[in-house]
Amino acid sequence: MNEPNGSGTSYFDYNATAPIRPEALAAVVEAMRSVGNASSMHRPGRQAAYRVDVARRQLADLLGCSPGEIIFTSGATEANNLALRAAFSAGNPMVTSPVEHPAVLETARAVTAGSPEDLVLLPVGGDGLVDLGALDQIFAARSGGVVSLMTANNETGVLTDLHAAAKVAREAGALVHTDATQLIGRLPVDVTELDVDLLSLSAHKFGGPQGVGALYVRRGSPLPYRPLLVGGGQERGWRAGTLNVAGIIGMGAAAEAVAHGLSEEAKRVAALRDRFEHLVTGALPDCRINGRRGQRLPGVTSITFPGVPADAVLAAMPDVAASEGSACASGAPTPSHVLLAMGLSRAEADSTIRFSLGYATTDAEIDHAAQAVKRAVTQVRAALAEAKGPR
Repeated sequence: MNEPNGSGTSYFDYNATAPIRPEALAAVVEAMRSVGNASSMHRPGRQAAYRVDVARRQLADLLGCSPGEIIFTSGATEANNLALRAAFSAGNPMVTSPVEHPAVLETARAVTAGSPEDLVLLPVGGDGLVDLGALDQIFAARSGGVVSLMTANNETGVLTDLHAAAKVAREAGALVHTDATQLIGRLPVDVTELDVDLLSLSAHKFGGPQGVGALYVRRGSPLPYRPLLVGGGQERGWRAGTLNVAGIIGMGAAAEAVAHGLSEEAKRVAALRDRFEHLVTGALPDCRINGRRGQRLPGVTSITFPGVPADAVLAAMPDVAASEGSACASGAPTPSHVLLAMGLSRAEADSTIRFSLGYATTDAEIDHAAQAVKRAVTQVRAALAEAKGPR
């Protein structure tokens, strides 16, 4: 079994954090042995700056963009904040969806707090697909603004046809941002083909270190200068502060590792996901898979086990690491906003578990996890029936 922490746990929470890739780990360790601020002009500083430039090129190659279009950040949350605060101006629409990550939804609410009528949420179907047809109606009455839609949902894995959304937005003179946190490293990406102005990502979702990410800013996009952090003027003034050299180098190494054989890896992971779903639904025929089956990330499945609290199931299988939903919202007293927007009841949302797998997942883990899920759900159901007692 894959043991990222040496715990004997089968790891099915790649959407929260992927195990660090060996290439990234080696790069981070080597970088931390060196000294040098990338903004310093002495030799150690220039060496650090050179390695940052190499990492910028490695990430740019993965995205299909120029290195000069990448701004390093602490992660996708910062990148989302930076993007939306730069792209939005009062009086213009801020168009997004109710199934976005909180880093987008809460930022959108914050920047439109003074003009809440500017915030527009697109409808979402029961299959998790955002209704892009509604964009035509929105821009029939308004123009300009920004459209922010995630390319891949973090809870269901459902993919958005971002190219189609960008076409409508372009015709209306709107900027386009995407939170591509879950897409990078899972499927091939070309920002030119996506036709976006801004794209956010985090390294730890594709096997890089935690605490580092990036924002792609298309050259020539009509964006005002609104940095979140001001000071030394690093990253061309977009993001002041000493660069996280070791983290950036690790992200570059992960990006380079991901780029080799990504299409083949995606096919392998999709086959593992499909086999896991087959085993689980075969053993527990009343469970239900959420989201458009043919339009999902290869390694994600959201499964509802009717009448069985997800937290109880997870507690009953401690040797399987999975999630009730977004890791960023864990511990929240309310159920998944994504599942509720898709039309699930609160009880159904509370009975849903997200399993996400990836590059290091093995066949043995699939078999082990499927058996563990069957045992755990059966055990919890038996305990609930016993607690109710005879009628």
